[in-house]
Amino acid sequence: MNSKRIIFLLLAVVVAGMTAFLARTWLQGERAAILAQAQSGVRRDQPALTSHKVLVAKAAIYTGRIVKPDDLRWQAWPAGDIAPAYILEEKRKLTDFVGAVARGTIGPGEPITETKLVLPGTRSFMSAVLQPGMRAISVPVSATSAVSGFIYAGDRVDVLLTHTLNSARGQHKATETILRNARVIAMDQKVDSTPADKPDVAKTATLELTPKQTEIITLAVKMGDLSLTLRSLQENADSDSAATEDAPAEPGDSYTQDAQVSRLISDAPPPTAPAARVVFVLRGSGQTKQNVDESSTGSSDNEGGDEAKPANNKTTRAIPFTRTPSVSP
Repeated sequence: MNSKRIIFLLLAVVVAGMTAFLARTWLQGERAAILAQAQSGVRRDQPALTSHKVLVAKAAIYTGRIVKPDDLRWQAWPAGDIAPAYILEEKRKLTDFVGAVARGTIGPGEPITETKLVLPGTRSFMSAVLQPGMRAISVPVSATSAVSGFIYAGDRVDVLLTHTLNSARGQHKATETILRNARVIAMDQKVDSTPADKPDVAKTATLELTPKQTEIITLAVKMGDLSLTLRSLQENADSDSAATEDAPAEPGDSYTQDAQVSRLISDAPPPTAPAARVVFVLRGSGQTKQNVDESSTGSSDNEGGDEAKPANNKTTRAIPFTRTPSVSP
């Protein structure tokens, strides 16, 4: 065989082997790319869809409720379905709507719009906070009467009255719960709070009450000192959220008197002197005042002209006595 033909055959074999190797490598790369696209669910010939984050309700927000940071969240929303009234993350902050009041009930996941909220500082804000038929009234508070500033708008409190009682037994102090489960709608002029807020001692607390309860509070402020006690959020955890938010305050049902606090204060009335029992003894034209304990206070003229003396020989005092003459017709 010719040597040139042998060299040509060897070169052909080498070229064929290299071509097969390169083709196999290319096919493996294409297969890996196709598998990666299939796993990601994105086709190479389709562009990725754009979206924006829209402000929505994290949980149900009921009518008249003050919006808190935990009530809102940002949610991705397709760009083609965004209405002009929706609030976008790149344009507004979530904190801009904390402290607002819901005009109506907003469902979980429902987009928030400014028309659904009444923002703080706007006209009729406080009236939007109130439930139908309810009234707002402010009471003076201090650090000791308002739990050192740990009461915030939206909390529930009991209202206590401490005053002085005047009776036949003298003056006594007493404290009674006049209202239970009253809703706080503002502390001073602040109607919202954030987790970063530090306790601030307010001078007034605004409560949501019925018309009759506002009369009770107004009179109680004049009668004595009012105190607010903070109620636990867990007390209403098992009840319906809507009913809990709208529940009005209830009348109080307990009291404590000073005799229950200190054993040194007697609850019994002070002893009184027994009433003296007196008998009047008539002797002729005079009379003698005689006590039941045989003591006498006096006598007057008698028929013998001598000063009458009682049986116990005590000194008596003469009391003039005159009979009224009878008038014949």
